[in-house]
Amino acid sequence: MAEYEWLAGAIVLVPLLTAALPIAASLRWKRVGWGIATSIVATIFAAAAVLTWEIYTNGPVEYMLGDIQWPYGIELYADEFSMLVVILILGIALGVLTYTRIGGPRGNTFYAGFLLLTGGMLGVVMTGDVFNLYVFLEIMAISSYALVSSSKYRWSTYAAFKYLLVGTVGASFYLLGVALALSATGTLNMHHLGEQLAVAGYDEPVVITSFVLMGVGLAIKIALFPVHTWLADAHASAPDGISAVISALMPAVAVYAFARIIFTVFTPEFLEVNPMISQLLLVGALLSLFAGSFFALLQDHIKLVLAYSTVSQFGLILIGIAVANETAMFGSMLQLFGHGIVKASLFLLAGMFALRFGGIRTVDEYAGLAKRAPVMAGAFAALGIAMIGLPPTVGFVGKWYIALGAFEEGLWIVSALVLGSTMLSAGYILPFINRIYFHPFDGEDVDPTAITYGMLMVLVIGAGLGLTLGFLSSEIQTFLSEAVARLV
Repeated sequence: MAEYEWLAGAIVLVPLLTAALPIAASLRWKRVGWGIATSIVATIFAAAAVLTWEIYTNGPVEYMLGDIQWPYGIELYADEFSMLVVILILGIALGVLTYTRIGGPRGNTFYAGFLLLTGGMLGVVMTGDVFNLYVFLEIMAISSYALVSSSKYRWSTYAAFKYLLVGTVGASFYLLGVALALSATGTLNMHHLGEQLAVAGYDEPVVITSFVLMGVGLAIKIALFPVHTWLADAHASAPDGISAVISALMPAVAVYAFARIIFTVFTPEFLEVNPMISQLLLVGALLSLFAGSFFALLQDHIKLVLAYSTVSQFGLILIGIAVANETAMFGSMLQLFGHGIVKASLFLLAGMFALRFGGIRTVDEYAGLAKRAPVMAGAFAALGIAMIGLPPTVGFVGKWYIALGAFEEGLWIVSALVLGSTMLSAGYILPFINRIYFHPFDGEDVDPTAITYGMLMVLVIGAGLGLTLGFLSSEIQTFLSEAVARLV
């Protein structure tokens, strides 16, 4: 495996080290940022595909940057779960870049920030060290603050500042938890921490407090209820492409980090010793699932509907993590991947509707769009069905496995609530589909040329994956089975 270990380092370091290239190019060229960013992300995607195959064939990778061993070196770790999220990040990043070439925002500084954001997210997923996880979280967060404020709307600066304040609080909680874990064990390496925390004692106050602080910090990053308030402002004012990243990828990366902290660092035995934590986690996830859906039902602005839907969907994903058996955990992984594709596609589609039809955003303004934009309308319907979670879409299959995992643990009420949440999802998606198909068009087709074939291709791919990934669930389960077994 040593032949391919270096790819783990390249996947994380290349976007971080090349983020300055678009800014340097600005000294002579004004419009090369998109080409630089797209080339880099596409190259990393190819490298990630190779590494994914090698990990599936030969097992997880542990790579020490500069061959400096821990506790002084920086370890990168990648397994099947890691690569699932890496492929999601890079695939959506390519889709967002396809949109921003015409849809904007453009400019070399924007693409420099986008590369930095991509590198930060990849670092969070592939690090094997809890302190470096904090570093990558901050790289991801700081670059996202700048990208949110790059919108043409004046209030985007306020939304970015609020996002900065709340994000800083979350990062501070997490870092305090890391400090307590270090004081109890003397190490920061995730796998070594898993061993040393058991020695320190899972029922020790310092260990429990460390977990609570790290968990609260990551919950803020995930935007779980009630620490979700930054998300709606950031979505409403951010550029559409960045909204896709904030909704589909950043909470997914934080959920991945949360799963690693629970199962790799603190281990399932910690939850067995402290069952109250599992119960609180499950209750919090259920609250997020239903509160997000109720808030979405109250909105008529498409970006706010999708924002609160994200709160709900990541509550659902966290239910599977809280149940903590192999069936539910696989459901959470599949839901995380499927949600990322579907939600990013919906945000890009919302941006495409706004570009073509003069900035439309509300449910009433979507009336009759199927008559003028049948491909886009069809994609919205397909993606909406996947978001609701109707069979046989990926949204249904992921939800089914989570509910089945809860039922296996005797949590039949949780199982029923998970499946019943589908009705709430339908309540905020179906009004848009109804308006698009069953009401007369009374708007104005302002700029049909604003939509490129590349944008439509991204939409078709996203909608196709949302509808068909459910059929591949058994193959995905085979791919992830060893990673799931290692976690729980």
